[in-house]
Amino acid sequence: MKLKQLESVLGDLEQFSNPKVELEQYPTGPHIASRMLYTAENSFGDVSNKVVADFGCGCGTLGAAATLLGADQVIAIDIDSDSLELASENAADLELDIDFVQCDIRNLEWRVCSVGHVDTVVMNPPFGTRKKGVDMDFLSMALKVASQAVYSLHKTSTREHVKKAALRDFNASSAEVLCELRYDVPQLYKFHKKKEVDIAVDLWRFVPKRNLGRGI
Repeated sequence: MKLKQLESVLGDLEQFSNPKVELEQYPTGPHIASRMLYTAENSFGDVSNKVVADFGCGCGTLGAAATLLGADQVIAIDIDSDSLELASENAADLELDIDFVQCDIRNLEWRVCSVGHVDTVVMNPPFGTRKKGVDMDFLSMALKVASQAVYSLHKTSTREHVKKAALRDFNASSAEVLCELRYDVPQLYKFHKKKEVDIAVDLWRFVPKRNLGRGI
């Protein structure tokens, strides 16, 4: 599937009607989602014929993109039942086979130990605006779970912190910013004063240190 076609398909997915501010629920737009997964597949071969986990799947955009690009299995994980219901409906509309799991990412190893091996984790984690450090909780678990690579979005302003944490604390063998993107945040919540705001975000690729027995 070509990039423009992927972006077009993702653009038809239903988004949050009542997002939950405490979970920092923001849609991952089709422009960013398509480029994130297209890069993972076409530059690194981390999607097709792989087991891909979508952490904090929300509306299911990243998981859908992974499936459309030929992932062998996609596991979409979110703490919020409403998000999982919406993501499941989106997958059904596209006739995509995705496994959905309701779970707090911090309890992931205990909750979905039956899933088994995961090659690649993709995620757009909460930025930690409402709950400090939650972005690092996601990254820490992703690097425990993935055997091949982790793709994640983080605020550009946190670049040095993210890199240091990944390499020093979370067992990454490499941490590379693939590109800087503009994340379009629409006016979703009452405290938003503008119709939309562009936030600079980094698309990261992390490679975990090889560890026999890795997986969830």
